[in-house]
Amino acid sequence: MIKLDIVNRVADRTGVPKMKAEQAVEALFHSMKEALMRGERIELRGFGVFVVKPRKRGVGRNPRTGEEVAIPQGKTIRFKPGKELQAHDGDTESNESLPRLPDATY
Repeated sequence: MIKLDIVNRVADRTGVPKMKAEQAVEALFHSMKEALMRGERIELRGFGVFVVKPRKRGVGRNPRTGEEVAIPQGKTIRFKPGKELQAHDGDTESNESLPRLPDATY
């Protein structure tokens, strides 16, 4: 799934024009990016949690040449799925297990 798919689903489920849905999706992603860049935790109940964690310095290998490469210390983003997402059992086609949006048409 790509961002355009998300925009199309938001537009279809809410009945808003695709242009407005695109603006809403862009605003959401922009806000999430800014929060993560500040090192903030993002908790979306029923979906999961995004957390910024420190990454240790280490040594890796170039898979093509086998040459050792220094990996600098930094930060990485981790996602921990919520209970509802974990209990979903990989059934991606069923709308019955998805939460209903207000005034949404399916």
